[in-house]
Amino acid sequence: MVVCITLGTQKNRTMSIIDRAKNMIVAPAKEWDVISQETPDTGKIITGYVLPLGAVAAIAGFIGYAFIGIDAGFFKMKGFNWGIYQALSVLVGALLSVFVTAFVIDALAPGFKSEKNMPRSVQLVAYSFTPAWIGGILSILPSLGMIGSLFGLYGLYLLYIGLPKLKRTPDENHTTYFIVSLLVIIAVYFVIGLIMSSLLMPLMGLSKTIDVSNFKFE
Repeated sequence: MVVCITLGTQKNRTMSIIDRAKNMIVAPAKEWDVISQETPDTGKIITGYVLPLGAVAAIAGFIGYAFIGIDAGFFKMKGFNWGIYQALSVLVGALLSVFVTAFVIDALAPGFKSEKNMPRSVQLVAYSFTPAWIGGILSILPSLGMIGSLFGLYGLYLLYIGLPKLKRTPDENHTTYFIVSLLVIIAVYFVIGLIMSSLLMPLMGLSKTIDVSNFKFE
């Protein structure tokens, strides 16, 4: 009986994640309205949404780079260590990017006459990143990874329409707040990516240097 209840609960949670992700993609305005009526719970958002979606993208990245990889002749990324590196980068990056971006966006809120509320900021950022994590599934075929990363651009639209609903941003500050938030996201992703590569790549004996030995000169 306990097993049945546990399995039922896990199934409901899985369906809840899928429904939320689907609604963020196909009907974001309506879903933001629903989210705005929810009591934000940072712990549940991270463990019940960010981690599962990030984990799926991380697993896809591991499979893609461990077993398929990229081979451009002079540049190769394939092997177990590359798979581990990709998976850790995606999963840890998902967690750090949500927290850091939400923290900065929330700190900037008063300057744009918006509500300073960290749990709401976590909601805004976490759900806006949905397309990026879904697109990350395409990294199971690394050659499609760039296409998958473009999915993240749709997340910017989600952020734009979510700002006034979750942060109570007035119309006259909406665009400016969005642009500043966009710059924050770019900076956060760049810094986190730089730190992750600097720490993990040497640890795992990896390098992104070009192998010039494969060039042929006549």
